This record gives sequence, structure tokens and C-alpha cells, in this order.
Amino acid sequence: MQTYDVVSYTNEHLSDERLAIALRVHTTVRQILGDFFRSRGFIEVPPVIISPLTDPLNHPVYDPYITYYDEKYALTKSMIFHKHLLVSHFDKIFTFSPNIRIETPDKAETGRHLSEFTQIDVEARGATREQMMSLVEDLMVELVSKVKEKHADDLRKLGRKLEVPRKPFRRYQYLEAEKEYGKDFEAVLSRKEKDMFWIIDIPLQAREFYDREDPSRPGILVDMDLIYPEGFQEALSGGEREYQLDRILERIKKKGQTEEQFKWYIEFARRGLPPSAGFGIGIERLVRYICGFKRIDDVHPFPKVPGKFSL
Repeated sequence: MQTYDVVSYTNEHLSDERLAIALRVHTTVRQILGDFFRSRGFIEVPPVIISPLTDPLNHPVYDPYITYYDEKYALTKSMIFHKHLLVSHFDKIFTFSPNIRIETPDKAETGRHLSEFTQIDVEARGATREQMMSLVEDLMVELVSKVKEKHADDLRKLGRKLEVPRKPFRRYQYLEAEKEYGKDFEAVLSRKEKDMFWIIDIPLQAREFYDREDPSRPGILVDMDLIYPEGFQEALSGGEREYQLDRILERIKKKGQTEEQFKWYIEFARRGLPPSAGFGIGIERLVRYICGFKRIDDVHPFPKVPGKFSL
């Protein structure tokens, strides 16, 4: 049970100049993201908030459900399945997707987790991981450049020295990085590096069933994570998707899951799904990185920190 006065706490938070700066940056970031993808032929689609089908994730979270006309609906943890279905009909899509992930209370200590956040979800039919990585590098260079120019005074007030990333971003192989730097290699490398970098070729057990296994390297996924420098850690996660029915069913079995859990997705897969690739960028994490804040709570007016009460 929280002991603070939530009204007083909220009023103090809302009047914080740091939050005002974060929200101004947030506004600019959303505009740049939308303009960037529209200019490259992506169409914006509405988000899905509740659905009988949502991301299983690869780490434990509480799973709230609602009953809707006698059917069980989940709150959206990500639109991964809906994205894949959409690119059967539209070449390139993006959406600003509100995600609900009721994380376990220990995640409050990371400074990087919220149980309610927004990510820009992107997917392109027939795209490869390499094409998506190149697209992201172009995006990050353009976004950071424009934010630095527009918010020079705000960043100066925060004492934030923000560097425009340089292409091409450095790449680390997941297993090689783990061998050299240990299980916590992402955090170690994030503190070590001064520029954004990639972690690629992620082992099968570390990701969900829908990420594509490399046909030439069993057990390795055609995946990528973008990592912020300066200790800010994960920026985005993405990769190529499994699209063949037999591979999807095999991967579900390998994860110890059931076909019943994903029956609607499997039904679409029986009819045929296209190869595609995509990614999701957490917007609050992006704003936190730009502002240089220690905690993600500071970029949201009503942050849902795992295990803590919030309006």
C-alpha cells in the first residue's frame, strides 16, 4: 500500500519543468516519426486496444483479460500479429500502438519499464532485416538531428549533450557478446558504447515463436535489437517473421505453447501469410534517452510504474 498523498504527488509531478520539456520533446518525436514513415510510403493504421489475440511475450507479466460479448479479450501487449495480417493487404504500415504490459514489481527498479506505454509499430511486406535496419538508421539520424535543432534550449536547460548517431551503426552478434561480456552484456555494452548499436542473430529461445529462424543457421533468429548508448539500453526490437504454416506450428510447439492459444492467427496462416519484417520503438524510452533522464517515469504525466499506484 502506498503511503504518499497521490494528489499532492501528482500535482508536484505535473508542475515539474522537466516533465514540460519531456512533453514538448514527445510532441516533436511523434510528429517526426509519423512524417518519416509517411514520406517513405507507409500508411498509418488505427491501433488495436483489445483483442482475442495478442503478443505472448518472452518474459513473465500479469495477463489481464475482459469478457466482451461472452468472449475472452486480452489487453494489447503489442500488435505483432495484427501487423503481420495487415501486410497481407497493405505493403507498408505503421501505427502508434498503446501497449499494456502489467510487469512484475521488480521491473520498477530498472527505470526503463512502464506498464502502460506507446510504441510506434512498423511492418513491411517482403522486407528483410537488412532493409529494416537501414531504415531505422536513417530514421534515428534524422530524428535526433531535428530534435537537437528544435529543442536546443530545452536540452541546454537539462544539461543534455545529445550526439547525432553515425551510420552505419556497430553490430554485435548476440552469442559472441554474451560470451565476452556475460549474461548482462546488453547493459555492459550500453554503458560502454557512445553511439547507438545493434545486437543481431538472437538465439531462438530468447524470442517469441513468430520471429523467423534462419534457414541456414538452425537456432538463430533473423532478429535485431537496437540499443541506446550511455546505459539507456533497448531502443527497439524487431526482425523477420515466420510466415509458413508448418514453421509457425513447429515454433509454437518448441515454445511449449498450444495451437489453441493462437488459433485465429493459425487460421490466417492456413490461408497464407506473406514474408515480412518490422519493429517497434518505445516512444517513452526514446524521449527518456533524448532528455537524458535517469527514469522513464519523468517523461509521462501519469506513469504506470510496475507495482506502484498512479492515477
